[in-house]
Amino acid sequence: MPLYDINHIKIYNTLSGEKEVFKPITAGHIGMYVCGPTVYSNVHLGNVRTFMSFDMIFRYFKHLGYKVRYVRNITDAGHLENDGDIGEDKITKKARLEAIEPMEIVQRYTVDFHNVLNTFNFLPPSIEPTATGHIIEQIELIQSIIDNGFAYVVNGSVYFDVHKYNESNEYGILSKRKLEDLIHNTRALDGQSDKKNPQDFALWKKAEPTHIMRWPSPWSDGFPGWHLECTAMSTKYLGDFFDIHGGGMDLKFPHHECEIAQNQAAKGQDPVKYWLHANMLELNGARMSKSTGNYINPAELLSGDNDKMSKGYNPSVIRFFMMQASYKSVLDLTDDGLLAAEKGFNRLMDAISLIDNLKTNSTSTFNVSEWKLKCYDAMNDDFNTPILIANLFDAVKFINQIKDGSATVTGDDLEILKHTIEIFTFEILGLINVSKESKGSDKLAGVVDILINMRKEARLNKDFALSDKIRNELAEAGIQLNDSREGTTFTTN
Repeated sequence: MPLYDINHIKIYNTLSGEKEVFKPITAGHIGMYVCGPTVYSNVHLGNVRTFMSFDMIFRYFKHLGYKVRYVRNITDAGHLENDGDIGEDKITKKARLEAIEPMEIVQRYTVDFHNVLNTFNFLPPSIEPTATGHIIEQIELIQSIIDNGFAYVVNGSVYFDVHKYNESNEYGILSKRKLEDLIHNTRALDGQSDKKNPQDFALWKKAEPTHIMRWPSPWSDGFPGWHLECTAMSTKYLGDFFDIHGGGMDLKFPHHECEIAQNQAAKGQDPVKYWLHANMLELNGARMSKSTGNYINPAELLSGDNDKMSKGYNPSVIRFFMMQASYKSVLDLTDDGLLAAEKGFNRLMDAISLIDNLKTNSTSTFNVSEWKLKCYDAMNDDFNTPILIANLFDAVKFINQIKDGSATVTGDDLEILKHTIEIFTFEILGLINVSKESKGSDKLAGVVDILINMRKEARLNKDFALSDKIRNELAEAGIQLNDSREGTTFTTN
């Protein structure tokens, strides 16, 4: 029996505003789409937190035995500087400022995005589509919306008619905003816009003569609107109605609201059963912002090369810190919070390292089976990682009591304890045992030093064939030897 048959998850659905029992559309299968980054700059630490939340959710679903198709896109075209469909495409603007091709910008920051997520031990998504790789699908989607009467063409650009849509549907159903309020709070058009109404949004923009990123379409040489790509790619890979759509709280309006409207207009149905939104990351009690200087990027947080923190922090410590808050809560990143998380993380790793050497007894003074159920109950309650971590520390306390002789555990209970704490710590929370990692590095260094000495001896004996063999085989294993006057060192690829 798969674990999902006995673990019934409740999820907070932004659409309904309530926790709902999660029931996938197809038994045993989950389709999940998460809005990925716009790759025009280094990935923001707040984005890392959002993607980390969905990485944890993905991990838990997989642990329960679900077959998960997790789609996370790369926005490499169409994201304008603001939500009013004016200004430059963010990627084109960065390329113009640096006097390089837009796709060089895309490549540079996509690589950075992947490197950062790998550093924090993310699982890769099942599919990672790009906006530029799905221009045909977006053009087809626009044509369907036009054919159904919910979009209009002006001067080569195509706009979604929000007022027409609202006559038969509810624009604002996700964000709980009323179109009347949006109209009241929107300034009148200045007469230079092609839109009928300020609330309308672009599906296709005609490219100016200087705009590099452009594609042919029935309406003009241009580029798709930002909101469109997610509708096209999510439904292509997950179907017209799929289980989960996730993203940051800042995307709820207008991005996700527009996705719902586009799908209804094109296909006549809601696209998603459950909408999940991860909350924001603050820095020292205030919003992170480059313009105010209240900002720190992932590399600076890891290295300690910044004026906000007292030191650099291990990726797993940062991940542990972020998992101590619900994904739906605003999280304040502080040095004190990270220092406390580091102490807690080390306590957890130390306790796990003790398990294999604990003595067993004929009785247990701790109800291990009940504790295991509490761990699952925490995750089943809308992925409540703070409660899960509290439960893990109940086990840490018990492990330390067994060690000092004030508690006892049976052999069977010890196996359950070990298996469960490792699953939730490493498989689901995605932490890495730093002590084991460093021990492994020390052992590797010791082995390579032996081979370096063997190579040195071979060269002294003029056995250059053996010397070259050692160097070449280490290189094939990803270990590069570096000779200098001071001696030979090595790096790993």
